Amino acid sequence: MTVANKQRIILPLGAGLAGAVLLTAVYFGIVSWAENPAHALDLFWQERWIVVPIILGFGVQVGLYVILKKRLFIPVASAGPSGVLTGAGGATSTAAMVACCAHHVTDVLPIVGLTAAAAFLAKYQTLFMLVGLGTTLAGIGVMLVIVFKERRKAIQQLSFSGTAAAQELL
Repeated sequence: MTVANKQRIILPLGAGLAGAVLLTAVYFGIVSWAENPAHALDLFWQERWIVVPIILGFGVQVGLYVILKKRLFIPVASAGPSGVLTGAGGATSTAAMVACCAHHVTDVLPIVGLTAAAAFLAKYQTLFMLVGLGTTLAGIGVMLVIVFKERRKAIQQLSFSGTAAAQELL
């Protein structure tokens, strides 16, 4: 395997893993700050049915974004809406994580005048988390459509030119 081929695999995997780790750190950081690390682990275990898919989905979305942005597998003419969706998905996923943890910081938030915000986020935390997951899945779907469409287009263009580069994309 050539260095370029290794980079095409390692770069998106590393970015996706970094995105997932960063979102996990946000989750554990907020809960640990509000309560304690042991409570963060307990809450993570209770909410794992939604927290794990959000974290993994965001990691996949970041990896796909890197593939599109760096044009690793296809000669993509433009990154299209994937950057917007990655940002929206990331912001929504982060807000969902904050919403999940907000009811644990109600002792601190009155000091900074955010009691109503904490109550609102705590009341609708599952809804926020589902919206965050939905946005992330939508972003993944759009990026996959772009990858497959551009890949198909590139293979067709290279096939017509009779080059061996089309075989490399297959």
